[in-house]
Amino acid sequence: MSQVKPLIDKYGVIFKANKNLPDNEHKIKLIEVLSELEDNNNHIIKQFPKSQLHPVKGIKQTVYRAYIDKISGWRIHLLLENSNIYLIDIIEGQKHDKVVKVIKAKKDRYTLD
Repeated sequence: MSQVKPLIDKYGVIFKANKNLPDNEHKIKLIEVLSELEDNNNHIIKQFPKSQLHPVKGIKQTVYRAYIDKISGWRIHLLLENSNIYLIDIIEGQKHDKVVKVIKAKKDRYTLD
């Protein structure tokens, strides 16, 4: 069994996703993405085929974006620190193109203290 990276969800991202994702197909994709993110082997080999985990450009701190569904635009923002995954926000499909604006609007969330 591979080692697991802990998910920390102090902002209720999973609850918000379950409430707001448009259908069960997106909810299943969310579970698959979270599973992929938790798997430490993916972090070692730096391959994330489902979520296409990547850093957000245009932001000072390193914020990562993981796709729930790239076509509809649903994404999760997260921070990686001390072998933990901090879920920060879920971004609706219509707002994904304004990523820097979304992050700046909730800048307190995007710092770990």
